[in-house]
Amino acid sequence: MRSDDWHLTEDVDEFLAGAGDFLRSRPALHTTPLTVTEKLRTHGAEATVFGWLESGGEVRASFYRRPSHRLTLTPLSAEQADTLAARLADLGHSLSGVTADHDTATVFAEAWQRRTGAAPVPSWRGRLYRLGTLTPPEPRPAGRGRVLDARDQDDLIRWCGEFAADVGEAPSLDADSWAGSRFADKHFTFWETPDGTPVSLAGSTSMVGGMVRVDPVYTPARLRGRGYAGAVTVEVSRAALAAGATEVVLFTDPANPTSNALYQRIGYVPVADFTGYDFSCGAPEAG
Repeated sequence: MRSDDWHLTEDVDEFLAGAGDFLRSRPALHTTPLTVTEKLRTHGAEATVFGWLESGGEVRASFYRRPSHRLTLTPLSAEQADTLAARLADLGHSLSGVTADHDTATVFAEAWQRRTGAAPVPSWRGRLYRLGTLTPPEPRPAGRGRVLDARDQDDLIRWCGEFAADVGEAPSLDADSWAGSRFADKHFTFWETPDGTPVSLAGSTSMVGGMVRVDPVYTPARLRGRGYAGAVTVEVSRAALAAGATEVVLFTDPANPTSNALYQRIGYVPVADFTGYDFSCGAPEAG
């Protein structure tokens, strides 16, 4: 490998040997690569391409491309993005889109369009927050948090399906599709009223690199505005800290002022805005 080059592999263990320390060096900003690569390491990484940029003996950036052909990047300069776009295009890799912090996603999308003619279309926006000082809301709604167990599986699938439909994700979630969903490997907590009725749900990832991400948080529309989402988010955030997490993070929709204000009230601080682009077409696979 040259002294300043992208190194590509389809072996997740090789990728983590090369880029794992880099990802763990900024666990909040690298929350998605950390959780995704951990899941791939434990459950298999078929048809996933990984890469990391080494310069001057240090890793500077990384990426992965899943079977959906969507590329996820850590922060890149415009020059680094152009070099990567050229490398992937020359190798015949097709891309359906890119997700990264806003500046990186934008410069890569522009570079990919120059190289391939694929027009980028904005498809997703997210704002990353990290927990500063946890500040429980006052007054706290009556009730308590309860960690879900196997007896709650049917209710959990239904709640996550409602959440997915609410945010525009594919809502077809049932017992058969659960294991392959993005929710299956998370840990979940209900906020329950004093009579045991669940009124809000929060999930969290397993800890990796000292980081836990809160995802999803969902309250049915008829129950919103009563403080339940804040209460259950505090509950899972406190549990993450108690388990030893040094970074607790979450994503919001930056266009939703209610949720952004809520998370800031309970101690979350903005880190960066993220953007996803879909590509109108991709470079053809080499073959």
